[in-house]
Amino acid sequence: MSVDGSWKIIVNSPMGKQESTLEFAAAGATLTGKQSAQGATSDIKDGKIDGDTVTWSNSVTTPFPMTLEFTGKVAGDTLNGSVKAGAFGSFPFEGARA
Repeated sequence: MSVDGSWKIIVNSPMGKQESTLEFAAAGATLTGKQSAQGATSDIKDGKIDGDTVTWSNSVTTPFPMTLEFTGKVAGDTLNGSVKAGAFGSFPFEGARA
C-alpha cells in the first residue's frame, strides 16, 4: 500500500465541509508533501507513516491562525481519519485518491 500521489479530502467541521488537496511522497517512515485549501498551498510538517496510519500537521491562517494535526488510515484508494484543530476540538475527514 502506497500513500504516494494526489488525494482530495473533506473535513466535516462546524463551519461546513472544508475541501483540500494533498500531494504526498513517502520515504520509509517519513511523509512529505503539500496541502492546498482555500487558495493557499503549504508544505506539510511532521509527516509520518506507520503501517497504514499517516500523520501530518499543517499551519493555517484562515479562519484563525492555528496548527491542524491530521491522523488518517489509508485503505486502498481511501484516506479517512480526524484532524485536531487546536482548542476547537477534533473533526472527521474522508478522502480518496485524486
